[in-house]
Amino acid sequence: MRQKGKTKGRILAAARKHFAASGYERATIRAVAAEAGIDPALVMRYFGNKEKLFAAAAEFDLRLPDLTAVPRGTVGSVLVGHFLDRWESDDSLQALLRAAVSHRVAVARLRAIFATQVMPAVAPLCKDRATAATRVGLVATQMLGMALCRYVLRLPPVVALDRAAVIEWLGPTIQHYLIGAKRLSG
Repeated sequence: MRQKGKTKGRILAAARKHFAASGYERATIRAVAAEAGIDPALVMRYFGNKEKLFAAAAEFDLRLPDLTAVPRGTVGSVLVGHFLDRWESDDSLQALLRAAVSHRVAVARLRAIFATQVMPAVAPLCKDRATAATRVGLVATQMLGMALCRYVLRLPPVVALDRAAVIEWLGPTIQHYLIGAKRLSG
């Protein structure tokens, strides 16, 4: 039984690597199997097909901090720093973002991450709970946009920013989205 768990772990690690590097469309079961050092049939046995393999490889826990325990004036900076740490410590989010550009399963997975992980972390910060979904959506625009430009498109001016600079630029915007006053249309 332990061997099965180790094999599945190797397959998932190889899948994350290939989906991150190649995106969903170009990653292949054969390449994942070769990376894991196993027969492609074994990948199919454990996961059924490429879509199910991707879904398993794209499971991701943001491990968000308790934002209600963070000093109110630093929530935006803390969240940006946390996202940077997560993006840079695990290929899964990069694979998910790369695949979401063209694949519906990845889109659904990213939506689920924001709905089930970010929304519950952010909602308690909102004075007006009716704006929580909008606020999470706006946070997503910034964090996913930064990740797309920095880790997928690798835009040189964005890649050149060090961690502190990213936090300095994005922190105030995220802060406003999380707890700032809602702008009135007019």
